Amino acid sequence: MSSSKAFNSRYIIGISFISALGGYLFGFDFAVISGALPFLRTQFALDPVWEGFLTGSLALGCIVGCLIAGNLADRYGRKPGLMVAALIFAVSSIGIAFSQTLTYFIVLRFAAGIGVGMASMLCPMYIAEVSPAEVRGRNVAINQLTVVIGILITNLVNYFLADAGSDAWRWMFGLGAVPSAVFLIGVIWLPESPRWLMKSGQEERAQQVLNKIGSLEFVDTTMKAIEKSLAGNTAKQSYKMVFEKSVRPAVIVGITLAVFQQFCGINVVFNYTSTIFESVGANLDRQLFETVSIGVVNLVFTLLAMWQVDKLGRRPLMLVGSLGLSVLYIVLAVALQNHFPAGLVSIFVLLAISTYAISLAPVTWVLISEIFPNKIRGVASSVAIVSLWGAYFILVFTFPILAKSLGTYGPFYLYAGICFLGFLFVKARVKETKGKTLEELEENLIRH
Repeated sequence: MSSSKAFNSRYIIGISFISALGGYLFGFDFAVISGALPFLRTQFALDPVWEGFLTGSLALGCIVGCLIAGNLADRYGRKPGLMVAALIFAVSSIGIAFSQTLTYFIVLRFAAGIGVGMASMLCPMYIAEVSPAEVRGRNVAINQLTVVIGILITNLVNYFLADAGSDAWRWMFGLGAVPSAVFLIGVIWLPESPRWLMKSGQEERAQQVLNKIGSLEFVDTTMKAIEKSLAGNTAKQSYKMVFEKSVRPAVIVGITLAVFQQFCGINVVFNYTSTIFESVGANLDRQLFETVSIGVVNLVFTLLAMWQVDKLGRRPLMLVGSLGLSVLYIVLAVALQNHFPAGLVSIFVLLAISTYAISLAPVTWVLISEIFPNKIRGVASSVAIVSLWGAYFILVFTFPILAKSLGTYGPFYLYAGICFLGFLFVKARVKETKGKTLEELEENLIRH
């Protein structure tokens, strides 16, 4: 433990926030589709299959982005990877705004997904690697905070653009170029990850970065711990290493949590808000207003999660979240099935959002950034997050099809069952990680 060591909190939070701007872009691309879908259905005459594929095409790009980022981050460093992600965001946002055909739109949304996928992997990893153990959970949760700020601001912009005519969706997507440029400029000022510098034999540069982060005692302790964890691990990272027996338990937990975070079903609520509220008779203005309400509640409870993740711990939050969602989905399904008023449906939707925002949303990313050993953190994070985006694609692709055949309420019974299974998995397999250094967690993994 290193509680006696002094840290440069302002500097650590500053670089964490700059890195986490990638999360803002993730939130933008994630939320923009919800406001744009009512316009895109008309623009491209979408049926349920194409609506699902158009929404999910982002996730397919994310999978490619994660695979690129893992290799790029381990070969050239975390910082160049973040810069590439920012450039892809900027170019794809402008390109989507000028789309004339469905094919062109989907190709560019796939490209945007590559940027999202890279950022979704590199931002939490980078923050975990520059943060002292005592504040790592809170700092990695900053990435989730910027995701939800991105969602809220995008939903607000969508709401105000809704009256701009049939081409409103072009402005919704095109404005993504602005935060992309801010992120790119910010990344230029970031230091490289000290753990990556040590791994690539640049001890002096690593020491310079650590000197800015904390006291001499912290620098000395951290460098020794990193050296120890890297000893004998000079082999180049490969995906084969992820499935070695010694690290398999951590990889299984990481992949399962990543898939569960998506199959828990909440992203259906984020992406298909308009569909859900249309099913209980809400007009377009009310549908877009609900996306804003969701964004506000999401932000408030993410802030609460950041405050509690290093106090309550990861495991209790995951247990409460998974069981809470299971119960809320059954209530929501009954409300939708019986055509409760939109205001009442909204209450159950917002309760589900708040439960997710304080638990599965930030804590899954924190755990993925922590539980893998230094020697395979890049490729193991890549595998876990590829699994996450694969699950996201399946979720959002299948929802319009399931909603058409079962009714909008039907899939929520399925998601309730998945959440209960997730609760049982967390109870059985997930260990607490709060307050431990990345190297201590690695030692515990080896012992078990």
